[in-house]
Amino acid sequence: MDEDDRPRRRSPESNLGAASLLASESLERYSLDELDARIVLLETEVVRIRAHRDKSSAHMAAAEALFRPKTT
Repeated sequence: MDEDDRPRRRSPESNLGAASLLASESLERYSLDELDARIVLLETEVVRIRAHRDKSSAHMAAAEALFRPKTT
């Protein structure tokens, strides 16, 4: 198995990866414009994550329906 084919190990600090790093970062050095830009970026990321979660949920529901035992 190639190194690239192996599953990536998650950060030992948290299972949330980059999100936990962002949450703990000091915001003191950012200007108001930079904070506004960061808010827009993060709101866009939340929309993307929710869309992916909804797609994953629909996929799981379809798989469960497909493999659910038939009742008579």
